[in-house]
Amino acid sequence: MNEPFYAEGLHFSCQRCSLCCRHDPGVVRLSERDLASLIEWAGLSRERFIERYCRWVDRGDGTENLCLLEKKNYDCVFWDQGCTAYEARPFQCSSYPFWPSLLRDEDWWAANAADCPGVNKGKLHDRAEIESFLERRKREPYIMRKKV
Repeated sequence: MNEPFYAEGLHFSCQRCSLCCRHDPGVVRLSERDLASLIEWAGLSRERFIERYCRWVDRGDGTENLCLLEKKNYDCVFWDQGCTAYEARPFQCSSYPFWPSLLRDEDWWAANAADCPGVNKGKLHDRAEIESFLERRKREPYIMRKKV
């Protein structure tokens, strides 16, 4: 069995540049745990929070994921000179860049390094930590419904 390219760990330290939160279209999918944390942070009912801060995004397979809204300029709905919901931010945000899509292989990781100033810098995240992010992602599926 081949070792993953990150077997010796990967360096990453968030530079708080907000490039991953702003300016470009993106999708922040929510799990039930994410939603519960954000609802508690906002002090709103589930229905009111979804109505105010979320949208359903087509997955292309007849289903939709519950996702955070974006502003007209593509900033995250919670971005205002930084993340206003930082302590309750979704796992997708707090686990970046240790996403399955970016850990597919070294080429994907390198492509992300060109876009994010924190990739390949700072703290070494070991294989166990990286794989714990991947495992949590599997344990906490995104909220999904049949397309309406």
